[in-house]
Amino acid sequence: MKYLSIGILALSVWLSSCISDSENAQIIFERDKQKIEEFVRENPIPSVKEFSDPALGIRIFWQEVSNSGRKAFLGDTVVVDYVGKLLNGNVFDTSIESVARANNIFFPNRPYEPFRFAFGYESVIQGFLFGISQMEEGDKATVIMPSLYGYGRQASQGIPSNSILMFELDYIQLITPEDQ
Repeated sequence: MKYLSIGILALSVWLSSCISDSENAQIIFERDKQKIEEFVRENPIPSVKEFSDPALGIRIFWQEVSNSGRKAFLGDTVVVDYVGKLLNGNVFDTSIESVARANNIFFPNRPYEPFRFAFGYESVIQGFLFGISQMEEGDKATVIMPSLYGYGRQASQGIPSNSILMFELDYIQLITPEDQ
């Protein structure tokens, strides 16, 4: 019986090693999309406008639409306040001091101010960048993304590996070369 158990264990390890990383990534991606849809069904997000692309799995819910017509293009500077959360509601990062303090993630040496970055040139997670690309200056929206567009398999500062991320974004300002 002992050898049978060892044999079954060895067989299961061998079979799991036959699944490629890309197949595992696809399984995780499909699972993430399903969890996002379940989350949205069970936790409706008030919105005046929505975006959903089943192929991407990214969902965007606008709380405010500015109709400014000002969208970011490669190299523009974007200024945004944000709150990053896991689906369970745990806040893992924010640009807003009061939110950091309320969620026990405040760091006294960190400046809490709107995040300013060169669109398409700085290292920003893909789902965050995609959300901004769909928004206009003055919009406020919640972006929910599969782990593939967040940190993927990498755990990062309170974010477990393969975590679905949710960002509340307040697109404060767009600075184009013409504005400077």
